[in-house]
Amino acid sequence: MIPPSLLRILLLISLGAFCSCATNLTESVTVVKTRALALVGGGSSTPSDFLPKPASDRTVSKASHLPKDKHGMPTYSSHSNRTRYVRTTAYSHMENEPGAFGMINAGGSRLKYGSVRSAAADWSVYPLGTKFRVKGQPHIYLVEDYGSSLVGTNTIDIYKPSLSYMKKWGTRHTEITVIQWGSYERSARLLKGRISHDHCRHMYYGCKRKLNSRLVSSDIKRNGAL
Repeated sequence: MIPPSLLRILLLISLGAFCSCATNLTESVTVVKTRALALVGGGSSTPSDFLPKPASDRTVSKASHLPKDKHGMPTYSSHSNRTRYVRTTAYSHMENEPGAFGMINAGGSRLKYGSVRSAAADWSVYPLGTKFRVKGQPHIYLVEDYGSSLVGTNTIDIYKPSLSYMKKWGTRHTEITVIQWGSYERSARLLKGRISHDHCRHMYYGCKRKLNSRLVSSDIKRNGAL
């Protein structure tokens, strides 16, 4: 028979081993999560990932006089208006939507989630290569994707690497600042081979109209512009 004192010692040793395993397991899960985020461009899960600052009263007031899209959000006719009040949503490759190519975006590169993060939009509104910041966030967002539900609207879809991150973002009306315009010419060139799809055809001809417009500078038409 095992003496009670020895039994207590064995129990304490077993409990310590269990706690050590649990700690290692938690650390392993953390490592896996960190590595998974690194595969999509790095990043952290801090609250700043999800909580942009509210748009300023001035930005909202200026937007109130502009024409509206179907979501009631302003349509900016001039590229000189770089600070904008925008409806944003979120998407993830984890949705596995039909027609999507996993971690590859519509521009043909890998989805990003680091200091530079991927975003989707109607390319005839925000052409491929457009870079912007969301008020209150440190990241730069890069338009390199599109979606059929975005076409004909001014909405920007923010990429998230998981469904939980996507749902936490939800739909937000935010203030953005465009720091570099993308290229309508490059957008049209990629879309030309995809016009059998209604949303791509809509964007293609929208880009062509911008290329033929005198209101759009030649730099933005062809190369994107700061």
